[in-house]
Amino acid sequence: MAEWRILCTGSLRSALAPVMCLLTEILQRNEVIHFMGSEAKTLDWQRVASICDFGEEDVLCVQAGSRRLALYNVNGEFHATDDMCSHGKASLCEGFLEGYLIECPLHQGLFDVRDGSPAGTPVTEGINSYLVQVDGEEILVRA
Repeated sequence: MAEWRILCTGSLRSALAPVMCLLTEILQRNEVIHFMGSEAKTLDWQRVASICDFGEEDVLCVQAGSRRLALYNVNGEFHATDDMCSHGKASLCEGFLEGYLIECPLHQGLFDVRDGSPAGTPVTEGINSYLVQVDGEEILVRA
């Protein structure tokens, strides 16, 4: 675990102490916290698919709670992002996957499936990406 040190004095140290305690606790529990406005919630692992559902270089639409995600198989590596393109509001599950890039079917904008970053015009805004874990034949997403 990373060690955090704060080099400050007096009232600033007192003000930051509760925040640092919370960060330390989160790191020790290996949790991911998703911040939405003023609310925060812990993300849980959810089963979304099985390895046998995939072909090589394939993308599937899956549901993780209330989120619709695009789940990608790139040479046996699994990645997950939001399904909706940030530019054209089209389903990325219907796009073309080549390597780590998914092409939006509407305007051919590109995203990197590893982190949701924009990788080609007209896309300028990234999409959310999610942690993926394989447990036996099951694919789990933290969402």
